[in-house]
Amino acid sequence: MVRTKMVRRWRRNMEVRDDQQYVDMLTTLSEGSVRRNFNPYTDIDWDAPEFAVVPNDVRWVLPATDPIGRHPWYRSQPLERQIEIGMWRQANVAKVGLHFESILIRGLMNYAFWVPNGSPEYRYCLHESVEECNHTMMFQEMVNRIGADVPGMPRMLKWLSQVIPLAAGPLPIVFFFGVLAGEEPIDHTQKNVLREGKALHPIMERVMAIHVAEEARHISFAHEYLRKRVPHMRPRKRLWLSLHVPIIMRVLCQAIVVPPRAFWKEFDIPRSVRKELFFRSPESRRFLRDMFGDVRMLCDETGLMNPAAKLMWRICKINGEPSRYRSEPQRQHLPQAQQPHQTVSA
Repeated sequence: MVRTKMVRRWRRNMEVRDDQQYVDMLTTLSEGSVRRNFNPYTDIDWDAPEFAVVPNDVRWVLPATDPIGRHPWYRSQPLERQIEIGMWRQANVAKVGLHFESILIRGLMNYAFWVPNGSPEYRYCLHESVEECNHTMMFQEMVNRIGADVPGMPRMLKWLSQVIPLAAGPLPIVFFFGVLAGEEPIDHTQKNVLREGKALHPIMERVMAIHVAEEARHISFAHEYLRKRVPHMRPRKRLWLSLHVPIIMRVLCQAIVVPPRAFWKEFDIPRSVRKELFFRSPESRRFLRDMFGDVRMLCDETGLMNPAAKLMWRICKINGEPSRYRSEPQRQHLPQAQQPHQTVSA
């Protein structure tokens, strides 16, 4: 009897056609995917001379919006070393991105498998999956062009990646919070880099621009999906969820943003620098908090920001003011664009 009630409630939550505003939002997102989409091999001219990856190109120096790029240890390194570190760092960020997108694709397909006939969620989930497949090809091509043999995600998360997509069917709310835990840090970081105005390598600039443009739809869907369903959860489940959301955010952010062990070993970076970068210094903690302003806004709007949850956000060191609107820039934290260096002579 209990199992039957659970199944009925689960099926009821899958039906969305009675909510016209939500249906209209899905239709808008799906039509946007049709009208404006990108192909990694027609919208990026990988073989153009200006896209060539050459040694000692100062455009690979990490921007000041990157925690490593603004650290005094990094700025004190020879320019050739800064370029080498920057190329490895950007290649690994792309590799982490494609690993995360792979998990997301499998989860979306698992979720779409269970939606009822006629549901507009099915169409949008498939549109998003197609776009994420293009992103994985785009990120892998970027890694290949840079030529760094980077590992991407931490080993533990790679093992868990076989299990995480299975949660999308029975536990879709938890899954979509996990989606935001992966998408928000990458999106926040890339937007800050583009806003900084530093001269970037064309590959990096084009890949970021395409990714940010399409991720806007994907993040919108996750926010609206949760905004529709979380307020209708039972009080006990909503309390449980409110305590686990900040943990999900912090754990996945740590895995995505912090470079793997191979990075620190490859460039012999002091342990003290690593601790200061992630996340001991006041500036790095502010960077960490700023990534989740939109998620805090979502939790505030859906009743997940109770006193116990606020304490958990503080324990996870990602507490702070919620955004006033989605993608609100942290203008006071954006550094001025640096003057471009001259290319190092061979």
